[in-house]
Amino acid sequence: MHRMSSRGVANPHSLSNRPVTDKAPAWKTVHNEIVTLRQVSHTAVRHGWMSHVPDISSPYRASSKVEHRPWFSPAEYRQLYKATGAYAKEPFHEHYRWNAEQVHDYVLFMANTGLRPDEASNLEHRYVEIVIDNETGQRILEIEVRGKRGVGFCKSMPNAVRPYERLLGRPEPVRGETRRQRRRREVEGVTQAPETPVPELPKPTDKAFPDNHVKLFNAILDKVGLNLDRDGKACTAYSLRHTYVCLRLMEGADVYAVARNCRTSVEMIQKHYAAHIKNMISAASVNVRRAKPNARRKPQPVQFEDDDRS
Repeated sequence: MHRMSSRGVANPHSLSNRPVTDKAPAWKTVHNEIVTLRQVSHTAVRHGWMSHVPDISSPYRASSKVEHRPWFSPAEYRQLYKATGAYAKEPFHEHYRWNAEQVHDYVLFMANTGLRPDEASNLEHRYVEIVIDNETGQRILEIEVRGKRGVGFCKSMPNAVRPYERLLGRPEPVRGETRRQRRRREVEGVTQAPETPVPELPKPTDKAFPDNHVKLFNAILDKVGLNLDRDGKACTAYSLRHTYVCLRLMEGADVYAVARNCRTSVEMIQKHYAAHIKNMISAASVNVRRAKPNARRKPQPVQFEDDDRS
């Protein structure tokens, strides 16, 4: 109540230099503060500092606004992977070639599997297997996912196989002797330089995406003008997962199957994704018009049950 009623009044105990405004805090901000207070209260009850958890929920809570999550439309997704592919072929410097190729395969892999960024960062090669699907006869990836929801499974689109095969055949670059190491060696009087290790292919226990390429990914988004979505929200690596879900729904995939494959709930899919996909609405079911009769019909004679004249 203090947060919602003390607008425009400076807090004497606050050390912030931000100017005082009459703008009310966002609903999400107040919700996060209530969740934090509730967690603190539960901790106090467990330690015996409080007898019960106070009810701090709003008695008349209105329905919150359903926000669309940033994603790339089919045209924007095509523009993105063409930009990453062009940069992978001709990077700014040969030193960045491995990073550029990794980012290009990362975009294709994420948009065809629907993995979360944390799940992709924890993914090891031993948890990915290239198989031929029995139902479709296509080569896909069967992934054992470890992340936010524990251990789950995912079956990818066929377009995720080639990027993963490139990941398997791309050794991580090794660095030679740096200037600082060479100067230290010269000061110590060592004349022979250490041997440069030979690049090795990824092992089963190695990460599929060992490095973080956020800066390069954001730079490419900024270059092609896809850093913000239609609502002005920033597009991130998580937007590739949202793109996977939206593209599957646009192709007519079952919502329950998509939710299982993405390790989420049907309610979450319908609330944040299916609400703004135009393909989820059938025009044949909506645009129904009742046929008008040509002329007014005469009432037909009715044979009553008790009317027995025989």
